[in-house]
Amino acid sequence: MLEQRVEVETPEQVALSFTIAGLGSRAAAALVDGAICLALYSALLLLATFISKSVGGGSVGTADNAFAVTLLLLGQFAIMWGYYVLWEGLRDGQTPGKKRFGLRVVRDGGYAVDFPASAARNLLRVLDMQPGVLFGVGLVSAALSSRSRRLGDHVAGTIVVRERLLPQSALIPVRESESRRPLNTLLRDDEYDVLDRLRARQGTLDPARGAALNAQLAARLRPRAPELAAAARTDAAFLARLHDDERLARAHGVAALRETGARREHYALVAEALPRWGEFARLLTDAQERGLAALGEEGVSDFVARYREVTTDLARLRTATRDREVAAVYQVSRLAAAGHNLLYRGRRMDPWSIPHYLFRTVPAEIRRAWRPILLAASLLFIPGAIAFVAVLRSPVAAQALVSRGMVDRAETGVVRARTGGGYLPDEALKMRGPALASAIATNNVRVTYTVFASGVTGGVLTVFMLLMNGISALGAPLGYYARLGILPQILGFVVGHGVLELTAICIAGGAAFELAAGLFLPGALTRRESLVRRGRRALHLVAGTTLLLIVAGLIEGYVSPLVWPLPWKLLLSAGTAVLLVAYLMPRRHRGPGDDDARTPVTSTPRSR
Repeated sequence: MLEQRVEVETPEQVALSFTIAGLGSRAAAALVDGAICLALYSALLLLATFISKSVGGGSVGTADNAFAVTLLLLGQFAIMWGYYVLWEGLRDGQTPGKKRFGLRVVRDGGYAVDFPASAARNLLRVLDMQPGVLFGVGLVSAALSSRSRRLGDHVAGTIVVRERLLPQSALIPVRESESRRPLNTLLRDDEYDVLDRLRARQGTLDPARGAALNAQLAARLRPRAPELAAAARTDAAFLARLHDDERLARAHGVAALRETGARREHYALVAEALPRWGEFARLLTDAQERGLAALGEEGVSDFVARYREVTTDLARLRTATRDREVAAVYQVSRLAAAGHNLLYRGRRMDPWSIPHYLFRTVPAEIRRAWRPILLAASLLFIPGAIAFVAVLRSPVAAQALVSRGMVDRAETGVVRARTGGGYLPDEALKMRGPALASAIATNNVRVTYTVFASGVTGGVLTVFMLLMNGISALGAPLGYYARLGILPQILGFVVGHGVLELTAICIAGGAAFELAAGLFLPGALTRRESLVRRGRRALHLVAGTTLLLIVAGLIEGYVSPLVWPLPWKLLLSAGTAVLLVAYLMPRRHRGPGDDDARTPVTSTPRSR
């Protein structure tokens, strides 16, 4: 068979077989989800335009329509980063596109995907999408992986499987009245398989080729059924009658010719279990559509009992068929795998636990990861300090390291400094407020997500990004403003939010180095298990950067543009530093869940 399979062992000690989704079906699902995202963004753009023209009387980009701009920016960010995370986290690994093509994201071991896994695999889209939005990196990664994993799947410990449930009509046993003669088998299983495949292909074969194959197989099988051969006028009619009789006999549990031992139970087990498989398929479809909780307490108990029956049947079938490629094994495995995925899901995050997570678990993980965070800070600030001194002292360094746009801004800043102006021009000050805050916050969060995702490159891209930001975005601009004698002007703008923003960048770099450590320092774990474990810890750091950048964006959008005396801005900066230290300090009273960040992650059952 051309399908990629992976088998996992359930807590019931039954091996489930999952079919890995192919690149074609995943690409088709991605096209559907992309079309939905495009439609959502188009609707958002129309809404923002309507609000802009109704309220401000102008286009979305005008300063008088801050609400429309804010709506557009936040909505675009939510669609880009939240669509896949929320759908897969809330709908057991299925987006609308995946559901359309029968695909599902599951964790290693066949467990349902949870929010950490969904967040990890989808934050890595920023790399998988490259170049541009063509998903070239993701396609290459999936093509090279034995389980079609893209980079996000490697970090999250997930696979995309095809969930093709058996149609309920196929689970209805054959009625006794359909039999035309006493039920017995005349063919061995291998002979019946050949006959069954030929009958299935009759409509697609060239007539001459089909007649030749019918004649060849009929000549071999006529001695087995002389009565049928005498009554049939053509080879095709003989084979059709023989196929029907063999199918009916097997459907009623008659063993194949010359089968002995456990293999004789194969068809008897199928005939006995078909009704309960059909009932479980019905319950499973209902539970997948409405959720397991919708079944009620008795319904869930009934579902669990039927699931155990199905897994028992699967174990018996595997013994009876001795791992041969049998349709019934495949079909029951699909049912058991879907039921397993529905039952063994992680504990959903209670909304009331979010504050506890943000203010207890996240700070604890940041404290634990102080070494990679310190490494990221060194790569950001040391090159920045060197660039500052170089630009301040050397015109050649200033010309090489300072961008043309920053030079123009600094030169106009000299003019504004004579009149007591601030860092931003007057027209930019009109955007102060929610529009500017949302633009800055979403952009900064996007950058930190990219820094985090770059850790999967072994930290190489992370080092490059930190060095470049330290030089071109921090040290060189400050050095150039100091060179022109207007350093207080730019400091008056950045110090208010700089403590939180720069700390967030360092934490994001630390998260990236956690991923890199998972690749290069697996310890006693396998490299894959180490990457998944480090990835989950790194997500706590990413959550912390998001919180810090939201606060920093509010300060940068509302307060930083104000032309206050520098001591006032420094006082604000000191206040944010005090709050940051208080946020990161360990709590004296520890409650349940405080050790989440330190608790070792239990690895899921290994795939066989």
